[in-house]
Amino acid sequence: ETGSEDIDILPNGLAFISSGLKYPGVKSFAPDKPGQIFLMDLNEDNPRAVELRISRGFDLASFNPHGISTYID
Repeated sequence: ETGSEDIDILPNGLAFISSGLKYPGVKSFAPDKPGQIFLMDLNEDNPRAVELRISRGFDLASFNPHGISTYID
């Protein structure tokens, strides 16, 4: 409902998608829903976005992702 804000695609075809960005003063279709991170495997015949679980102890209620990037070591 909040749409995706950004996507980062790794060389192996895994895509991380941030969703749920809310701007003050702009109508939100899901105002009480926190932001989310999704994973999509672009190597699959019919890729679909799967929501990733966020670790306990993280302040999920205020999670408002703006952008995403990955680091490969």
